[in-house]
Amino acid sequence: MVSGNSAGGPSSVRDLRIWQEGMDMVEQVYRLSADWPKAEIYGLTSQARRAVVSVPANIAEGAGRGSIPELVRFCRSALGSAYELHTLLHLALHLEYGDPSATTTLLTDLDRLFKRLNRFITYQETRL
Repeated sequence: MVSGNSAGGPSSVRDLRIWQEGMDMVEQVYRLSADWPKAEIYGLTSQARRAVVSVPANIAEGAGRGSIPELVRFCRSALGSAYELHTLLHLALHLEYGDPSATTTLLTDLDRLFKRLNRFITYQETRL
């Protein structure tokens, strides 16, 4: 687990904004994908849900490893899953699945998460 430090770092992964936003995104994707066609339950729906769950899960796993290189490595995996989700949400838009307004809002939130994750990774790399 992430431990606090003299620089005022987080004492828990739950204190990380990127993890909190990832968790919020999980809820949003599950709600959004509930309206996708039932024929996609083992296809696009499953893949989008796995990708979004992977974001906070990888952040947590990296934090739990107890080293900055591992944290960076797992945050890069989280970023990769976020990009995968980005593609899947655009695909859902093209296929006209679900609420396009909710999907667009989620894509905007995802763009913000990309930036935060990238900044977090860059900051952690300066601590190596």
